[in-house]
Amino acid sequence: MRVAALYDVHAMPWALEPVLAEVAELGVDAIVFGGDFVGGPSAAVTLELIRTVDGTMIRGNAERDVDDDQLTHDQQAELKALPLSVRFDEVLYCHATPSAEDPITTAITPDDEITELFAGIEGTVVIGHTHHQFDRRVGGLRLVNAGSVGMAYESHVAAYWALVVDGEPELRHTELDLDRLAAGILASGWPQAEEFVAENVRVAIDRDEAIRYFEGRR
Repeated sequence: MRVAALYDVHAMPWALEPVLAEVAELGVDAIVFGGDFVGGPSAAVTLELIRTVDGTMIRGNAERDVDDDQLTHDQQAELKALPLSVRFDEVLYCHATPSAEDPITTAITPDDEITELFAGIEGTVVIGHTHHQFDRRVGGLRLVNAGSVGMAYESHVAAYWALVVDGEPELRHTELDLDRLAAGILASGWPQAEEFVAENVRVAIDRDEAIRYFEGRR
């Protein structure tokens, strides 16, 4: 089975579109939208785009806490009611942990703390939430962060995601038209648009700096 794990789109349809095009070319059996696909400049358009494909949505903190006037009351209620996790091919997909949308795990989180967060869980778990890819093994757990489609912290501006083939994750990224991305964000009316473009599109967030930031919040 081939599963595309698309996490942390953050209402950036201009980043999601080329990823979906690449996914279509590759051919997959399932698409998992792993939470935080809203929470950004263009939630309604992003949700409409997601619904053009046969995908499975799970809840992140952005869906749990959604309050966006682009979305109807019914749409917001639907997002808040999404499940926390889903399984395909014995791989567990969740936003942060199987029981909560907020816990922070990074590429350098100590093994004992990962063991505590994922107590009793073995096998492969695909997460997101901290916007950087990693693939770690802690005891019987393989913890894979698929990265972020819309707000990656990877020292290079692109859309990051994972392709899981017969239970084996492959970390991937899709190059973006940065001018189109910037133009879309700036035209969206999002209050943070200019700052975000200046700090996240025209330049890349430093991966190591982002990891240190998340570790400081854990």
